[in-house]
Amino acid sequence: MHKIRMETERLVIRLLEEGDYSSWLTQYENRLPSQHQYDEGKLDMSICTKEWFGDLVTKHHQMAESDKVYVFGVFRKVDNIHIGSIDFSTIMREEFQWARFGYTVHNHFWRKGYGKEAVKAAIDLAFEKLNYHRIEAHINLDNIPSIKLAESVGMVYECTRKGFIYEDDKWTDHLIYCIKAK
Repeated sequence: MHKIRMETERLVIRLLEEGDYSSWLTQYENRLPSQHQYDEGKLDMSICTKEWFGDLVTKHHQMAESDKVYVFGVFRKVDNIHIGSIDFSTIMREEFQWARFGYTVHNHFWRKGYGKEAVKAAIDLAFEKLNYHRIEAHINLDNIPSIKLAESVGMVYECTRKGFIYEDDKWTDHLIYCIKAK
């Protein structure tokens, strides 16, 4: 599992390690206030001690080992600064090889092309290293930045799933964007 990684010109995508704590915490603390409805903005990080982070890393590695969920940190190659995360949740293996895909970039790193670069690399990682055939992003109907990012990397709108995800105390519709291995 530790060897699952993807590199681009500027980024490294890999599982978190305990040594990432300082960079990870600093970048969460450096977030700007929320920029729109789907941006968490600044978060209360007071519970995120080094011990808590070590437990998080262990949990992420266990989920990856069991092929359930892969949570990758996205780091700037030049200085190992944590800029966001990518995650894949296996929906079904066997004859489907199908996963849900999520992505986030800390808002103080927006508009530098990191999101597109990371998502493109993560798609390659999903097909080449995790052996998925199909990945899909589940996007809120009005999350325009996420829709634009998905489209910019070749993901295609497939459908709208009605009452698909329970969030904000109600069942919400989501756009399904997908991409398949070539």
